[in-house]
Amino acid sequence: MTDIAIERAAAADLPRLVRLEVEAGQLFHTVGLHEVADHEATVEELQEPLAQQRIWVVRRDGEAAGYVVAEVLDGNAHVAQVSVAPRHGRQGIGRALVRHVEAWGQAAGRPATTLTTFRDVPWNGPYYARLGYTELPAADIGPELAATMAHEASLPGIDAEDRCAMVRPYVGRTS
Repeated sequence: MTDIAIERAAAADLPRLVRLEVEAGQLFHTVGLHEVADHEATVEELQEPLAQQRIWVVRRDGEAAGYVVAEVLDGNAHVAQVSVAPRHGRQGIGRALVRHVEAWGQAAGRPATTLTTFRDVPWNGPYYARLGYTELPAADIGPELAATMAHEASLPGIDAEDRCAMVRPYVGRTS
């Protein structure tokens, strides 16, 4: 795998990022999550993280091929959204974007990176487990992460029982 250049997103990227999220989301049709696949992302959802410089992109042929949105929840870096265009999948872009959020969090003195995901969808929970994430027990989920999970569970097609929070602590890590 060659080096993957990651850069901050610009306002001009937002329409492409919305289309990219919709393209990537189509994969959810293959596991019966049709309402999730049909979710329409909006430019407005990305305005605040863009203003706070919490969106990064990977470009291929001058166009965004993948992106990640980060935030801070309960004192941890949090992967709020990561999407890779299907035609650019399986090239390490998603992994590089997640690792970028981890490095961002670690540089800011955060103790870990968290994310929420579908527990059993192959490119969700099992994928993040391969990246070193473990499922957070309910008792260890902080109030901000719990609020995020409650919001996600209120969205069409999302059953809270199918979702989990995962964490990757920084302590003792070298990569």
